[in-house]
Amino acid sequence: MPVSGKTIMGIDPGTNLLGFGVIRVSGRTAEYVDMGVVDMRKEKSHFDKLRKLCMEMERLLDTYSPDELSVESPFYGKNPQVMLKLGRAQGAAITAALRRGIPVSEYAPREAKIAITGVGSASKEQVSTMIRKILNVDPGPEYLDATDALALALCHYFHGISPLSQVKSSGSWEQFLQAHPERIK
Repeated sequence: MPVSGKTIMGIDPGTNLLGFGVIRVSGRTAEYVDMGVVDMRKEKSHFDKLRKLCMEMERLLDTYSPDELSVESPFYGKNPQVMLKLGRAQGAAITAALRRGIPVSEYAPREAKIAITGVGSASKEQVSTMIRKILNVDPGPEYLDATDALALALCHYFHGISPLSQVKSSGSWEQFLQAHPERIK
């Protein structure tokens, strides 16, 4: 869980573009550090793309020294081959962090979109617009994968500071109040 004075890196791994976003959290404030994309479209084979992804992830982790990594969890698509390749990219990013002892959390794309826009079916452009407002940054249209990564980092941060994040979705208000008696007035 994020607490004061931590750096959180969000990763939106893909087979052609890897988006990354870095925020610094302090108390109940999150501030923008950096974002960008790693373009692997010029790599000829999927294995060359994975090699580049691993090398770039190591470079990013060394550059920003995040305390925690937030990554998009696998999702089912129409094409199983695309899902397999995406899973490999996610695994490469996760492995790079775990090798450095960085805790990793996964969030479904829908969960990150809800955390940022309030709508699980929001478009990349809608996520980017909200990231621009929340973090006071102007990413430009070429950074949609990077703003998705920032959304993952913010989702992780919001999850960590919300008292509701510890309550199972199938729980009740009574269970929440039992778990948090200090909330009863």
